[in-house]
Amino acid sequence: MIATQAALETKMLLRNGEQLLLTVVIPALLLALFGSVDIVDTGAGKAVDFLAPGILALAVLSTAFTGQAIATGFERRYGVLKRLAVSPLPRWGLMTAKTLSVLVTEILQVILLTAIAFALGWDPHGAGTFKGVLAVLLLLVLGTAAFSGLGLLMAGTLKAEATLAAANLVFLLLLVGGGVIVPLDKFPPTAQDVLGLLPITALSDGLRDVLQHGAGMPWGDLGILAGWAVVGLAAAGKFFRWE
Repeated sequence: MIATQAALETKMLLRNGEQLLLTVVIPALLLALFGSVDIVDTGAGKAVDFLAPGILALAVLSTAFTGQAIATGFERRYGVLKRLAVSPLPRWGLMTAKTLSVLVTEILQVILLTAIAFALGWDPHGAGTFKGVLAVLLLLVLGTAAFSGLGLLMAGTLKAEATLAAANLVFLLLLVGGGVIVPLDKFPPTAQDVLGLLPITALSDGLRDVLQHGAGMPWGDLGILAGWAVVGLAAAGKFFRWE
């Protein structure tokens, strides 16, 4: 049941032009623009080396959180979830299927964004080792789980219109303040401490540590993402309403 629902969710996601704009086109355009034009001071080295990991994190945010929250919120409003509630598919099964659908979409995003980054001269230092690849995979999976739980929590508790507004607002705020395009050291020290605990910051910093600086396993960032994943999925499982 979960595999069938995941396949259906993936087909619907890939057919939705508005969601593809949010999840694929916007991250690709941001990477191409900021990676080729010196707009933001990202420190020493090529801009794309700083930006590529952050844009990968943004792609996870846009798909697992923003896109999923909006789509699920309107499915709930139009009664799609109400019909699923009377099927044998349990609530946790629906959440698992939606998360699997997100992972499939993210694979396509990573391929596209990586190709664009390489075309801009990206040189990922930590991608050539097994430990580096494992670290990137763990970061992406935990980041997906964290954002998916938070997106489903929002979609399952708020009205569709409120979810639409809140999800887009959070996306914009995290784009600016999550270390995706603007380095965290540009913010005041107190703000850095708070922003450093956000899942988007942990994901972008963790990917940047591995892919830009060739660091080992980013346990601190993985711990933050794991904490958000547990809290978000548990809260979504408890408070999610079918209608």
